[in-house]
Amino acid sequence: MEIDYQIISVFTDQNRGFTGNPAAVILLDKLPAEKDMQNIAKELNQPATTFLVEEPGDDRFAIRWFAPDAEIGLCGHGTAAATAFLGQKKSGERTFTFIYPEGKLEGKLHADQTISIITQSIEVLDEVKEIPEQIVEGLGIPLLAMYRTENKYIILAKDGEDIKKMNPDFERLSQCEVFGYAVTAQGADVDFISRTLVPHTLQKEDYATGSSHAMLVPFWAKRFEKNHLQSLQLSKRGGAFSCELDDNGLVTLSGAFLMERAGRISL
Repeated sequence: MEIDYQIISVFTDQNRGFTGNPAAVILLDKLPAEKDMQNIAKELNQPATTFLVEEPGDDRFAIRWFAPDAEIGLCGHGTAAATAFLGQKKSGERTFTFIYPEGKLEGKLHADQTISIITQSIEVLDEVKEIPEQIVEGLGIPLLAMYRTENKYIILAKDGEDIKKMNPDFERLSQCEVFGYAVTAQGADVDFISRTLVPHTLQKEDYATGSSHAMLVPFWAKRFEKNHLQSLQLSKRGGAFSCELDDNGLVTLSGAFLMERAGRISL
């Protein structure tokens, strides 16, 4: 069995190559076995491989995401890539609904060929009383606070320049049981900047992370007292986000995308 795929980078810098977060997207009649989806993701070796199956109703799709080493519970950039992929097949402005095991997401393709994903905001649960020493030493920059959410943690840094220059010690960071965190600070040219680190995974640092922004947008919206924000993720590829928080706690993340390449893989 041969399966077609496309690799699409999302939240890119004005459609420039080698920016944003790439994901492989595969549309099928039915989902393969989990072990097969995992093997495909390992073979394609992208930060995420998105599997889609059309469901009854207008523009509704079942969606699953796999990294090369494990399934991903929630993947914003993989959903954004799916939106761009489906937008090629259906002209005009479109809204797609993606159903995953824990809920649903919406993706929108706009007339200017940008994309948006809409997800529930992820709120801070509480502040960590003492930042673990493995994180303090592993990041090696001045930190102000650490907050727990239902997803990753938020780590507030003193200065954005420190985040930009930060050279994480992933061996030291992996000695802490915390799975992942977004290190963030106020930006100079944008409202806020961030980097998302996941020391216990193969990738270690994500390029442009939708799930991190689902928690960073409400975090910074409260501090700035405004609901429209611009952000940059300062990974080696970089990610650019236009963000909005509505009164119902929904976060809209918008950005550019680029079709990188297409191919075929045997199962």
